[in-house]
Amino acid sequence: MFDREHIRSVADITRAQAKAAPNDIAQVFEGRSTSYAALHERSNRCAQGFLAEGCKPGARVGFIGKNSDRYFEMLHGAVKAKAVVVGVNWRLAPPEVAYVLNDAKAEIVFVGAEFYDVVAQVLSECPSVRRVVAIDGGRVDWISFDEWRDSFPAVDPMLPSDPDDDVIQLYTSGTTGHPKGVQLTNTNYMAIFEAGEMSGWADWKRGEVNLVCMPLFHVAGVNIGLIGHVHGTKNIILKDVDPQAILKLIETEKINIAFMVPAVILFLLQQPNIKSVDVSSVRQILYGASPIAEDVLKQAQATFNAGFIQLYGLTETTGGATYLPPHAHDPAKGKLRSCGISYPNMEIRVVDEKGNEVPQGAVGEIVIRGGMVMKGYWNRPEATHEAVRGGWFHSGDAGYFDADGYLYIHDRVKDMIVSGGENVYPAEVENALFGHPAVADVAVIGVPDERWGEAVKACIVLKPGASADVAEIIAFAKTRIAGYKVPKTIDFVAALPRNPSGKVLRRELRAPYWEGRARMVN
Repeated sequence: MFDREHIRSVADITRAQAKAAPNDIAQVFEGRSTSYAALHERSNRCAQGFLAEGCKPGARVGFIGKNSDRYFEMLHGAVKAKAVVVGVNWRLAPPEVAYVLNDAKAEIVFVGAEFYDVVAQVLSECPSVRRVVAIDGGRVDWISFDEWRDSFPAVDPMLPSDPDDDVIQLYTSGTTGHPKGVQLTNTNYMAIFEAGEMSGWADWKRGEVNLVCMPLFHVAGVNIGLIGHVHGTKNIILKDVDPQAILKLIETEKINIAFMVPAVILFLLQQPNIKSVDVSSVRQILYGASPIAEDVLKQAQATFNAGFIQLYGLTETTGGATYLPPHAHDPAKGKLRSCGISYPNMEIRVVDEKGNEVPQGAVGEIVIRGGMVMKGYWNRPEATHEAVRGGWFHSGDAGYFDADGYLYIHDRVKDMIVSGGENVYPAEVENALFGHPAVADVAVIGVPDERWGEAVKACIVLKPGASADVAEIIAFAKTRIAGYKVPKTIDFVAALPRNPSGKVLRRELRAPYWEGRARMVN
């Protein structure tokens, strides 16, 4: 039960739980258990650390690391000190990491061992960073997390929390230019806590076991951890998405609740020992971030005797907009392709290019309004104004409502590719490929992929007399952008289809690969 009386901001979560159930286990990571009382105490030390480091309200602190219990100690401490945690996607290339840290003006950066070298490489380019904390220790030049945390008193600073205070800042790529920092506030998080309870899926009980396995630079990964803490669950934190590790934890920790992207569900189903693992403890599986294939969903339902809930939303809507409840997952109801109905505290419309609502069944852009819509893009007022008009966030997704009020994603207004739950924007990939000396023109599209939902494909026109092979161009791209953005396949073409104004006709490029499919997302 969401304790609205005592939890009025994210900073109140550990305060309330430390009073209500101090000895209950808040989180477990690689054999390390932390009670709610200890989580409160450690986050207080972190809060005092941020204040001692001179972090003013609104100061940005970066986190680049695999999933860890230390992340939540730091996050809960940051909100108590009115600092803002900037999640850095650890899959980014070094120049992209530097861009995010500089754009946010991060003052302190917490780094996991796997990324020490990356941060050391870019640190001289990040003038705002005045302290690096090594989460896993082992660096003589950076203080370890435990030493940093434990050098401060365990006193809650009790700074007043404003509903408009930023809690986290997550970066999402744009269709053009650099990624933008999405500001998510106390208001946004109170809205999603309430939405989960009002819709019925967040009926989590104190002491239930919740799996936190999705990356913490994604809104879904953060949300599942925080919602677990709000309800007093025991969060089992998994460092990496590892199907065998997930199955082992389900059996040994008796996992009750799990959020996974469709690709991870598919990976679990493909494990040779899936039928011999005891999954009877799992009562609820939440999924989202990309569409799921009906066959995969049906296989998952046959494997797990659990309620399935799809969650549709974007980083800009704190991950929330609609939900597909368990009863709608009955194949006989014909709703498996839907992403569900809107939350009671959110409004969803489908509109045409002029912003007018389209008739039921007609396709238009999905726009969203409510408490979960972001404050804005960090230091990007024009981009914020373009995305949020009259309180309505323009998602860039095209969809339609059926007669029962269920929303269906039809296609994307924008050109974004969703591969394994990661957003990939063609302009970013094209920009990297254009740097290759043999490339004269390039267009990037998403094509169906049985494993990842969609895969990145590049269509390249070579310069006259130039030559290049696929492996060479892929290797070049890997030096400039994150691996998940690098094209999996490349077609060399004589010319790209363009309209009279010169815009690439991506739909024309995509059409042959999506032929015979009901919708152009996978």
